[in-house]
Amino acid sequence: MRAATTIEGASFASYRELADFALEAEKLGLDICWVAEAWGSDAPSTLGYLAALTSTMPIGSAVMQLGVRTPAALAQTAISLSNMSEGRFRLGLGASGPQVIEGLHGVPFDRPLARMRETIEIVERLMDGDKLAYTGGCFTIPLPGSEARPMRLSTTPLFDIPIYIASLSPKMLELTGEIADGWLGTSFVPEGSHSAYFTHLDAGLARAGRDRSSIDVCQGAEIALFDDEDELRRHLAGRKKELAFSLGGMGSGSTNYYNQAYSRQGWAEVAAEVRRVWQAGERDRAALLITDEMVLATTLIGTEAMVRSRLQTWSDAGVDTVRLYPAGDTLDARLTNLARGIELTHDTVRRP
Repeated sequence: MRAATTIEGASFASYRELADFALEAEKLGLDICWVAEAWGSDAPSTLGYLAALTSTMPIGSAVMQLGVRTPAALAQTAISLSNMSEGRFRLGLGASGPQVIEGLHGVPFDRPLARMRETIEIVERLMDGDKLAYTGGCFTIPLPGSEARPMRLSTTPLFDIPIYIASLSPKMLELTGEIADGWLGTSFVPEGSHSAYFTHLDAGLARAGRDRSSIDVCQGAEIALFDDEDELRRHLAGRKKELAFSLGGMGSGSTNYYNQAYSRQGWAEVAAEVRRVWQAGERDRAALLITDEMVLATTLIGTEAMVRSRLQTWSDAGVDTVRLYPAGDTLDARLTNLARGIELTHDTVRRP
């Protein structure tokens, strides 16, 4: 199984610290370093920095958000990052959610499924060097009523650029299986993954005449290894507060994909109550509703034996690549968890 990580510029004390982390990750044999953007730093700036710093480690966006860049801007950015990294770049796209897209960027969060399909179609046409004349439900290019004519980019990719989709909802999972090279997932419970995720992903793959071997199943999880059970319990308490925020505070009043994902995997009643309590302003009470099982099911937290066993379960469920989010209050602590996670992940072999 492959080992990856996801970083974001705002999560480090400085970009010098981020550089130290990335260079050490490359030495440790990390298979890919993904860069996130939410409401902190943007992904392309950090990716350009990593492309210059590193020499062998693949890099990717997990994700660049739809709606805040035109499809042509996404294509230009992807081509630039791929060429400057000599083919090490993967383009990960995500719809984000209404709170970020509308609350921060002031752009309507509408038709994310259609917007994703059309964006990828336009990006691929531009990467192929075609003149762009496109009519869809979300995009019409050139702009109707203008004097503009179809254009092609003056730059071309020198390498293949795999496209990944971050998806949680059934319809977006089907689209991922149909058109993407990889699936960027989260809130993943291997025991409930078939009905919650893989049924929909496989339906999309079948529609395109493909199977699971055609796509990189890439799932994310915090990794934190402990030798002391008291330290483990303290860490779980902090993680419960973060999960309560994801289930109760992410998205908008009507849309929370994390809450929906947990609901489909066996925690519908708890997820609904956490959301209700959180939105009522009772944040501490919401965290108390989160069980140890809910945290451990979607993370790689525990003793080395626990994490080793959990990685095997993830692999057997169909995960190809694990995005490790190493816990730690210091750079050394994060790198220690990352190093142990890479070793354990690489040691995990999928059983027939």
